[in-house]
Amino acid sequence: MVKRGTITLIAILSLVCLPAILPAMHIIGGEITYECLGDAPNNQRQYRFTMKIYRDCQGNGAAFDNPAEMAIYQGSLSNNNLFITFTVNTMGIKPLEADTPACVDKFPSNVCVEQATYVFTRTLPILQTGSYFIVYQRCCRNTSITNILTPGDVGATYMVELTAAAQQQCNNSPVFNNFPPIVICKDFNIDFDHSATDLEGDQLVYSFCAPFTGGGPLLNNPALSSCEGAKPSPPCAPPFDNVTFIPPLTPGNPMGGAPQITINSTTGLITGKPNMLGQFVVGVCVQEFRNGVLLSTVKRDFQFNVADCEPTVLASITTDSSKIVGPNQYVIKSCGRNTIFFNNESVDQAKIDSFEWRFVFSPDSTFSDKNNWDANVTFPGVGSYTGLLMLNPKSECGDTAYINIEIYPEVTADFAYDYDTCVAGPVVFTDQSYGDGVVNYWDWHFGPPGARSNDQNPVYQYADPGNQPVRLRVVDQNLCSDDTTQFINWFPVPPLIIIQPSSYLGCSPADIFFNNLSTPIDETYHIVWDFGDGKTIEDIISPTHTYTEPGIYNVSVSITSPIGCFTSDDFPNLIKIEPSPIANFECDPDTDLSNFNNTVQFTDLSTGAVHWNWQLGNYKTTIEQNPVYAFPDTGLVKVRLIVTHPAGCKDSMIKYLDIRPIVLWNMPNAFTPNGDGLNDGFLGKGYLEGATNFRMTIWNRWGELVYETSNPNDEWNGRAQNTGGMSPAGVYVYLVSFTGPRGEPFEFKGFATLLR
Repeated sequence: MVKRGTITLIAILSLVCLPAILPAMHIIGGEITYECLGDAPNNQRQYRFTMKIYRDCQGNGAAFDNPAEMAIYQGSLSNNNLFITFTVNTMGIKPLEADTPACVDKFPSNVCVEQATYVFTRTLPILQTGSYFIVYQRCCRNTSITNILTPGDVGATYMVELTAAAQQQCNNSPVFNNFPPIVICKDFNIDFDHSATDLEGDQLVYSFCAPFTGGGPLLNNPALSSCEGAKPSPPCAPPFDNVTFIPPLTPGNPMGGAPQITINSTTGLITGKPNMLGQFVVGVCVQEFRNGVLLSTVKRDFQFNVADCEPTVLASITTDSSKIVGPNQYVIKSCGRNTIFFNNESVDQAKIDSFEWRFVFSPDSTFSDKNNWDANVTFPGVGSYTGLLMLNPKSECGDTAYINIEIYPEVTADFAYDYDTCVAGPVVFTDQSYGDGVVNYWDWHFGPPGARSNDQNPVYQYADPGNQPVRLRVVDQNLCSDDTTQFINWFPVPPLIIIQPSSYLGCSPADIFFNNLSTPIDETYHIVWDFGDGKTIEDIISPTHTYTEPGIYNVSVSITSPIGCFTSDDFPNLIKIEPSPIANFECDPDTDLSNFNNTVQFTDLSTGAVHWNWQLGNYKTTIEQNPVYAFPDTGLVKVRLIVTHPAGCKDSMIKYLDIRPIVLWNMPNAFTPNGDGLNDGFLGKGYLEGATNFRMTIWNRWGELVYETSNPNDEWNGRAQNTGGMSPAGVYVYLVSFTGPRGEPFEFKGFATLLR
């Protein structure tokens, strides 16, 4: 007998394989995991790797590789080197069989899937950065696969990455607990636990992911060493290409479904309902995190075979008050109604040859119906009864639903309430529920979210006005229940009008926000504001008003509720408005400033100010009223004064000061280059801060250039270009030129007398 929750399987799809065995069109899945065995000499660790490969053994597919050729690469996914190659023999091959459930037609008898297990150990130096990549590749997949392009030409790569973080912690990778079902049913729900176990208890995150390709259909020997060969030798290095899914299918949606086939990221549970026939390649990745750090990713890919299934016979019923308490166990409770209608929702009706409804009213009275698919049964009265729905009685494919019926007296919810309509006081509720059963539970919902009580006669104070829906649900000793809802028009006026201006003192024009803290009120209340300056406004709970003239103003507020309740209040001398401040100042001096005259006295001339904020260019800020400041550099300086009134309003003024850069230069008229250390060189003196393009030339009386320099600190020693023979005594002509800090040209001409 098949019960609810049993996964039924299907008729196998015909698996298409090429006649030749070398292409090995048989691969349907695999994965590689690892276990850290501990430390080894020379800063190494030993690991045991387990590789499982799955093949379709139906038809002429090639056998498992024995030995299988492996490779280990070191580095990153995009930049790595071959570390070692080796071969490993299989530890054993075993068949994986599908369970045959009862009452399923056309279940495949020729399903054939085998698993080969390869186990090998390796001692690897511990990396500080990068990873090891353990790789196996083999072609090819079944040509009949539905969801990827050219499946017969696409092989598989099975790889696990041993990261530096995992090595340093001697980590063990997660290991999948179960292999997916070989055959699943179209239009039947999948509920498969694809979880993994991690020895260290790390966080595991599951997802569908793209399987890798690996190897190709080329069979001739010269190609066997390439990545296009059926069995690359050695297996090729990462990165690897993903298989290409046929749109709209993707790695995250590998087989569609309604609802779509998905995997729970936390539990690894695969659920959904496949709605397409075929063979589907599916990849599942489990990522292992420790303290937020990714230690490893184990990828398994496998093949789901989906075909039509014949449903299992299953007894199922519903009523308006049925409850499933166990496999095929139903409890029906009725309060105040003796006639119950039972819906027969058993599957599959086409395979149900006979059925019987049977209910026991008393030891001497039984109700039976073998003709009506649904049953409408009138029970004698209040009491406990049992019943059955039997499908295909005494048949291997039969099923039975067991029914317990409890009929109780009816209970009716009712209540009354009382309150003062215009005073914001509480509402008193009185329970008036009745019935033959004793009411022992009251559930009041007063309208606002979370406003509840379990008292029989509660008192509730509303915070907000409104047409409040009050619901009472009662339950009696038999767990029979009823509910009723009434609406309360709760629109009192506030007992006290409370307003809070954003400021009591302001400068004209002043925008004052009046925060109305009175309660209860809402947008349905008629509110009239009088701001004392001849202006009023209506039906705004908390308005903003602009006072344009200085003065002291009274404010009054009146409130009328939607049901006519009225209250008002006056607030004398509430708002004071003063004239706005005016910023003003003078500078001494305000002209003829330079790098030699850079100290300025600032004098405040503002009115209505109690606070000053000076911004002296980018150099300084100060809150002195009359600061004095020496500017450290030349240029155009923006001076801004911000003044603040006692009410907090502000005004500002800006002036600009020009601090000019001044340069100075003087030349001597004679020098004595006789080596006595006194006046031996011809050199000018001055202040050239900011000057550029300096050039000094000296000419003899025949118009010949005897000296030239671009450095104002260089002197002429009387020799030609300071290196030749000594020039004769006499008069020479000098020319000095340079560009001032603001681009102005300067030129000095004169005579230099060389004395002996």
